[in-house]
Amino acid sequence: MALILSPIDRVEHITREDFINNYLIPRKPLVISKATETWPALQKWTFEYLKEAVGDQMVPLYDSSKADPTKPINAAASEMKFADYIDLIQREPTDLRIFLFDPIKHAPKLLDDYRSPTDLIGGFLDKYPNMFFGGAGSVTFLHYDIDLAHIFHTHFNGRKHVMLFDYKWRERLYCIPFATYALEDYDIEHPDFSKFPALDGIEGQEAILEHGDTLFMPTGFWHWMKYLDGSFSISLRAWDKSLAVKAHSLYNLTVQRTFDNFMKKNFKKKYMDWKEELAVKRANSALANNEPR
Repeated sequence: MALILSPIDRVEHITREDFINNYLIPRKPLVISKATETWPALQKWTFEYLKEAVGDQMVPLYDSSKADPTKPINAAASEMKFADYIDLIQREPTDLRIFLFDPIKHAPKLLDDYRSPTDLIGGFLDKYPNMFFGGAGSVTFLHYDIDLAHIFHTHFNGRKHVMLFDYKWRERLYCIPFATYALEDYDIEHPDFSKFPALDGIEGQEAILEHGDTLFMPTGFWHWMKYLDGSFSISLRAWDKSLAVKAHSLYNLTVQRTFDNFMKKNFKKKYMDWKEELAVKRANSALANNEPR
């Protein structure tokens, strides 16, 4: 019993034509190792530089504990001054992460330090990047992004282990109903197939990202990430041209999220237990029917 993982394709450079034909249209992940070679950030964005830029900001922190069913998704575990957090992840391993931090709001000069890869694709939200920070050993749980954008995820100052799974595997990954994340009771890095048999035979891809590597994640890809060193990443998002994908994104951000928050607020653990039971039933059904085909 095993996951079936293959390496994510890796190139130094790629032309627009090759990218569109071989990765964007077929929705195939790719690591581009030198997409950032013209970025000032490649050299400038040290921990000390970012501390000087936004060190006084208080930032929400997330840990590895299971989500509280009474709280909205992405509820923080605690908070800390950004400079103190950077000192922490440089000093020692920690499961604390910064999630969806926008430093540009506090330090607009950072906008000059990176470039959206518009030579490959259009539709970027240039002024709304997301940054992610983690201590050695911290893990981003398996999920897909609710807005279904294409993601260009660039890593800095360390290494990060990434696993990706196509959206079609969502049932076998024990996707929680009315949510964009998987059941948190298993470890995708070391799955217990006796307890979670639907994971056996799932096909995915993996890579180790290093300083300056950019990962292209097509819309809807499930991703799990583990910081191997205290380090950080920036994600640049580009809209998919498909009207169906845009409609699905709008549904996720409005109807699904509103319904889920309402149910959690009013039914709390009872609602969460029901969702987890349904995730297991759906996974077992998909396995029994040999889905996806």
